[in-house]
Amino acid sequence: MSKYKYEVIIYWSDEDKAFIAEVPELPGCAADGGTHGEVLSNLETIIDEWIETAQALGRPIPEPKGRLMFA
Repeated sequence: MSKYKYEVIIYWSDEDKAFIAEVPELPGCAADGGTHGEVLSNLETIIDEWIETAQALGRPIPEPKGRLMFA
């Protein structure tokens, strides 16, 4: 179970031949993997790195809002 509560979007990329996971609330935060489990595991590492980098640069870290609504 993830320690993060951010919304994650997972999709298959024919170009990359892998699943891609993105976190819309953390700009540029994305990972890839060969399976759903692998991409989510990789994404946790990337989220950790995103947050560490934001903290080091003094940037705000968005609070998870949960499900985003699209018009």
